[in-house]
Amino acid sequence: MPIIVNLDVMMAKRKMSLNELSEKVGITLSNLSILKTGKAKAIRFSTLETICKVLDCQPGDILEYIGD
Repeated sequence: MPIIVNLDVMMAKRKMSLNELSEKVGITLSNLSILKTGKAKAIRFSTLETICKVLDCQPGDILEYIGD
């Protein structure tokens, strides 16, 4: 898949655990884990916005496109 999810990188930079992020964003631990591992098929803009607010980052810090 050409979209890489760098959520774990941003979480490490902010010293935030998956549990803590899950609580602050308001999504289940399992859904956040699916996103973190790159297995998610989609993400709502509202969820992405909340993740960016909590981690104080831009969407491009979390999502990366790797072209052919």
